[in-house]
Parts: sequence; C-alpha cells; structure tokens
Amino acid sequence: MCGIFGIVCHGEARGDPAFARRAAEVLMTVSEVRGKEATGLALRTGREIRVFKSAGRASTVAKGQPFRRFLESAFGARANGPTTEPLVFIGHSRLVTNGYRSFDDNNQPVVTERAVGVHNGIVVEHEALARRHGLSLATDVDSEVIFRLIDARLERERTLPRAIGAAFSEISGVANIAMLSSDHETLDLATNNGSIYLQEDKAKRTLVFASESHLLRRALDLLGLGGAGGEAIRHVAAGHGASVSLTDGVVTHYPLGSPPANTEPRSPKPLTIVWRRPSREAMRRCTRCILPGTFPGITFDASGVCSVCASHDPRQLHGREALERLVAPHRSKDGSADCIVAFSGGRDSSYGLHYLKRELGMNPIAYTFDWGMVTDIARRNISRLCETLKVEHLLRSPDIPAKRRYIRKNIEAWLHRPELGMIPLFMAGDKQFYHYGRRVRQETGIPLVFFCAGNPLERTEFKSGFCGVREAQHGQVLWKYSIGNKLRLATYYLAQYIKNPRYLNASLADTLFAFYSTYVERDDFAYLYHYIPWDEQLIDRTLVDEYGWESAASSSSSWRIGDGTAAFYNYIYHSIAGFSEHDTFRSNQVRAGLLDRGEALRQAEIDNRPRWDAMQEYAALVGFNLEEALVVINNAPKLYDRT
Repeated sequence: MCGIFGIVCHGEARGDPAFARRAAEVLMTVSEVRGKEATGLALRTGREIRVFKSAGRASTVAKGQPFRRFLESAFGARANGPTTEPLVFIGHSRLVTNGYRSFDDNNQPVVTERAVGVHNGIVVEHEALARRHGLSLATDVDSEVIFRLIDARLERERTLPRAIGAAFSEISGVANIAMLSSDHETLDLATNNGSIYLQEDKAKRTLVFASESHLLRRALDLLGLGGAGGEAIRHVAAGHGASVSLTDGVVTHYPLGSPPANTEPRSPKPLTIVWRRPSREAMRRCTRCILPGTFPGITFDASGVCSVCASHDPRQLHGREALERLVAPHRSKDGSADCIVAFSGGRDSSYGLHYLKRELGMNPIAYTFDWGMVTDIARRNISRLCETLKVEHLLRSPDIPAKRRYIRKNIEAWLHRPELGMIPLFMAGDKQFYHYGRRVRQETGIPLVFFCAGNPLERTEFKSGFCGVREAQHGQVLWKYSIGNKLRLATYYLAQYIKNPRYLNASLADTLFAFYSTYVERDDFAYLYHYIPWDEQLIDRTLVDEYGWESAASSSSSWRIGDGTAAFYNYIYHSIAGFSEHDTFRSNQVRAGLLDRGEALRQAEIDNRPRWDAMQEYAALVGFNLEEALVVINNAPKLYDRT
C-alpha cells in the first residue's frame, strides 16, 4: 500500500522557505518505505495549488533538479517577505497497483477539475464504479474514481465532508485520502480502515499527518515538532474523517456516516490547480512551419520564421524521363530479373516495388536485411507484395539474438548518461543494410539497385544535429556527407565513449561496421524518390487498395510502422526535446505546400502520442525493462525548460 502525508502550519515557520523545503523532503523520504516507485506533492500557495509528481523513489526525486525547481517556483513568493498564509501541502509515496508509473498522469496526487488528492489503498472494480456513476476517468489509476465521485457529489451535497462521506459509501476496498479542494478553505482527511495518524503542535500551530504512527513520529523528530507544546499522536479511526481549517487550523473530526452540517465555507474565488511540468506548448515555434526552438542550430528572424525555412531550397526531382533513361538499358526482354529493390516492408519501399514492377515494367528482385527489428507487420506486408507481384525475395539476416543484445547494451549505456546525439546508436545494427545490398548485387550480377529513399519530406537532420553536425545537402545519401562532417561525427562519438565507458561493450565492432557501411563504403545505388514525387495519399491508397497493405493500430500514420525501434526513439526525442521525426516530417510538408501550419500542428500532436504497445513489444524483444527506461527518460532534463 502507498503512503500519504502532509502538513498545515499557521505558526512562524509558515513563512520560512527553508522549513517548508525541509518538511517536504522529510515527509517524502520518511514515507517512501510504503512505496518507492513514484512520489508527488501538492502545495497550496497564494491562489494556486501547485502539483509535482514523478516516477522514482522519493529520496532520489527530492534531490533532483526538477523537484528543486518546483519548490523554488512555489516558494518564490514567500521568500519576498512575511506571509499570513498557512504552509499547506499533501504528498504521496507510491506502490504501483494500477497504471504505469512512467506515465505521470497515473502518479499522485490525483488532479480533477475541483480537487487535488492522495490515496492509500485499492478501490476494487473502480472502472465499474465509474461507469455506474457516468464518470470519465483520465488515467489508469484506481484512486482517480474517489476524487471524481467527490466532485460529482459536491453538486448535490451542501458541504465537502458530506460529499466525502457519500463517496466513501460507494467505495469497495481500502481508502485513506487527503485532499485539497479548489473552492474550500480546508485540508480534508478520510479513512475507511484507519491508516491515518495526525499530531498537532499547539505552540508552533502546526499539524502533520502520515499513514503510520511511527513514520509520523520519526518525521516530527526530524522536524523538531511535537515537543512540549505537542499533543499525543491521534489516530483517525476507521470510518472517520477530519477537516482541517486553513483559516485558523481548527480540526473537526467526524464519522463519515454522519458528517457535520457546518464546515468551512467555500472560497469566493476558486483556486487554480497547476501540475504540469514545463510545457511543450510554451516552446517557441516557427511561424511558417512547426519546428521548435529546441531543434539543433535553429534560429528565428524578426518575423519568427526559422532558419530552416529561410534556407529551404526545394530540390528539383530528376523526373520520370530521367528514370526511364536510367532503367532502359537494364530492362529485360525475357522476364528475367533486371534490378534489385531494397525492401524493408515500410510504405516507401512497398510503393517503390509496386512502381518499378507495375509502372515501369521492370522485373525486380526484392532484398530485405532483417536484423531483428523489422516488425511483424512489415514482414506480413513484404509477403503480401511479393506474392501479388510475383517477385522473388532475397533475405539476409545476421545473428538476431546478438543484434538485440547489442541494442540492449547500448540502451543501458544511454540510460546511464542520456545524450540525444547517441540515440542513433540504437539503430546502428540496421546500417549494414547498405553493405549487404552491395553484396547482393555482386552475388546476382544485377548492377541496378534501387533504394526507395531520398524523399525530402523524411529528412531527419536533427539526429546528427544533436551531435553538433549541420547536415549538408546530400539528398539523404549518407555516404555523401562531407569529410568534415564525417570527422565531426566520429569525434563526437569518440568523446561520448570516453565520457560513458559503458558504450565500450560487445556491440562496438558491430557499431564500427555500421559506421563504415554508412559513411565510408561507396554508395552508388539509385534512389527512387530522387526521380518521382512522393505523394502520401497516393502511396497509402495504392498499397491498401491493391495489396491489402496493413498498418499499425497504435499509429496514426503509416510512416515507420515497419521499424520496431521508431516508437521508442521518437518517444525519447519528444519527451526530452519536445519534438520528434513527426514534427520534422510535418514541417517539410508545410514547406512543400502539402499542408497548412495549423493542420501540421494538429497532425503532429496526434502522431506524437506514445505508442505504448509498440514500445512494450520492442522492450520485450530487446530485453530491457521499459518502465525503468521511461522513468529515466521522463526525469531527464528537458530542452524546452531552457527555451
């Protein structure tokens, strides 16, 4: 079971930020024995209730910069001079029972429209209870239904204790709560099994509560409370509540079955509840496209137009005639294979295979490098197209268990020291796609090899940008990076390996091979989308209508569904930098005149929704704990804190 705790201080210490910080850290740390998976705090200051919550054990979170910044912001006004307001906060140490702790909505305090609350216990069949009362739950955590019920009951009951009592009459399972209402001048406690203890220090005009008497006693000792002026620790008995006035500190105890008729009146002006971390919504974005200020190397002019838009030079396609001239000398007259198509099972290569076979009349052989991260959806789509088009399929596959082990080791190294420029290392094992493409050409004797890439809308130069490299105009042919850029990349990676020796693992040889295959070994493939326009609607319609092409239920877009790593690394970019590949893709569509800015923002918001199922599958294949990884990612410093 979880731990709940809190304080109401009307004495001199109420205006002392140092005491407030100490009280928060002591109560959080003392209570973590009841749950080390997440923690949170709701602090009333001025006309606001500010909320912080985070995955991780309280003693670690309390020392972290995000929590310290939260306290500095919350107590900033108090530091400017004396205050007559009481110091009030409630907190929670979580033992997870329902809902991922890595998704902060599921952590506590629970936030509703009218209340902020913490809960210890388990509400049995909470979803059925919510349905019975027509309540909409925004999280997976069972605790939410308690505070939703109280909100709903406040519409009918005259007082908050009556609303709490009515809600508790509906609950099945253990419930111990503390809550702050946005429109009541009270801190309210309630329990149906007696796991709340409180102590009043009359001399220092302070009340402290916790889930266990010995935890409360330890906290009081550390805070120097509960001495000569303190009453004995009091047990809030099962089936009882306690309402603490924030006006004068008076405590009213009552049975939940017969709450008092008269309690603290409602506030004339409801408080504002603020709990979100620094918001991506506040990021500065280009007024033409949607790239944010966290994009590597970006600048904005006086009109707010970004440097990427200002330097945008639409690439001219070679065109269909040039493509015809390229393939004509190779086109077979007897139906034998005349070209090779690199086929990942994604939408670009699927349409490319269709185009070369059906539109150009070529007789391709499909080639796939399956390194263990080609998704099952992609494999099924490969099967669909090869069967329908009657295309031979060549498969090259390395030691997949070893490849997945390399990914795991590099993810573990990255989690030890998160650095956005090192994320491509998770995909290094895929880069031998180029090398084996050259090998297949030699083995078959077919010189013409198509890679269905080069689509300018899918440029993701920010990945090398986080390495301090500004990508040249190389048409997404990575071999054409300038010598200077290749050296900068190598230097960056070397520096990161020195700073984080965990990268010096069994994957090193594979990673060096990937770098060689991508940036050193000569690339003279034909890139289909250097010749023909890339039309998303046409591509999707053709694949679905003609081949029954399958998309991912968890994705709003057909892009990257063949890549098992994409959901995870895009979550990292979006969480830490505030944008992902989807933002760059939509921005490129805006520059190409295919999308207006408003629609791009809307689509990117949908695209960036976490694909939990895909991430779970990825973690299971690679062999790492997704929850532990998400805790690190979500607690990592955010670039949009600084923009």
